[in-house]
Amino acid sequence: MIRLGIEQLTVSSRHIIAAGKRLGLLSNQASTDSRFTHSRDLLLQAFPGQLTCLFSPQHGFFSEKQDNMIESEHGLDLESGLPVYSLYGETRKPYPSMFADIDILLVDLIDVGTRVYTFIWTVVHCLEVARETGIKVVILDRPNPIGGHLVEGNLLRADCASFVGRCAIPMRHGLTLGELALFCNRELAIDADLEVVRMSGWKRRMFFPATGYPWVFPSPNMPSFTAALVYPGQVIWEGTNISEARGTTLPFELFGAPFLQHGEVLASLRSVDLPGCWLRPLRFEPTSGKWMGQGCNGFQIHVTDPERFRPYRTSLALLQAIRTLYPQQFAYKQPPYEYEFERLPMDLIIGDRLIREALENGVPVEELEHGWQAELDEYRQRSRAVFLYD
Repeated sequence: MIRLGIEQLTVSSRHIIAAGKRLGLLSNQASTDSRFTHSRDLLLQAFPGQLTCLFSPQHGFFSEKQDNMIESEHGLDLESGLPVYSLYGETRKPYPSMFADIDILLVDLIDVGTRVYTFIWTVVHCLEVARETGIKVVILDRPNPIGGHLVEGNLLRADCASFVGRCAIPMRHGLTLGELALFCNRELAIDADLEVVRMSGWKRRMFFPATGYPWVFPSPNMPSFTAALVYPGQVIWEGTNISEARGTTLPFELFGAPFLQHGEVLASLRSVDLPGCWLRPLRFEPTSGKWMGQGCNGFQIHVTDPERFRPYRTSLALLQAIRTLYPQQFAYKQPPYEYEFERLPMDLIIGDRLIREALENGVPVEELEHGWQAELDEYRQRSRAVFLYD
């Protein structure tokens, strides 16, 4: 049986929160226990009178805001009467004044195991301000839904740092949110007062279905575990004119554009080893976003073996094939992207401009993987220092 960090805190670890300490909570609508009770309500019951304010990440407290750079405003939580400070609006880093009425910031967010998912970078901003203001940060840990035993991808380069990556980690990082916060706190030399309330019962080799918990979507285009499983690769389409299927019921599982031809794409991939998945040709029509109202030729990624599936390799190989096949129709998205107004979004997503250029020059993805293997192995060793689970 698994017990989440929020459940551990309110059931058996209340001593962590001293009487009279004022609490803030960074969460969203997906921050629930196994019975769908929100963390806010659990804290109000366990620590009456101590919760003073709420904070929300990208997409808003109710995960209702779509896509990037769609902001949410500060507001009032009608259930509790507490103020809600948006950390994806006029600012992405809390003002020190937002921490004036708290002694401890509790964080209960679902991370999906991918570097570009912005929740961890909101946490990093909070760690920096917590260090400045002298408050403590406590992460209420949750599972990495795509497992804590698999890592994949190149490490982020400093010149590609942005709100979709601020620390030298790979695209699929293999850590829980608590472990990743510990890693960033150390690697970025923030040195905030940080504690993690561990889960009980979670094992690194678990994919989310093995936890027995219901999937509660953490953002509007992360409706399922399968979406999270393909996301470390499929997120790259955000940097292109290829639809990642926003505006459909299967975001990230589907991808395509009107100009793709199924047979040509599949033929170009024959020499690439893409284990653990099947690319099923189809046609879809987004109701919003890229190619809205237009028929797109594309594919659904069916993951047949999560252990062998390599999402980043798969999507990079697809990117290389599509750009080569359709040089006149394919295009990179131009800035802005996540409040970066000059750098190419694709470079921020991949995290290394040279890898993007190598793909353009026809360097096979397997060769690129071989090139970043040494630094990936080094990351594996460094990250073991923050492991909280076997």
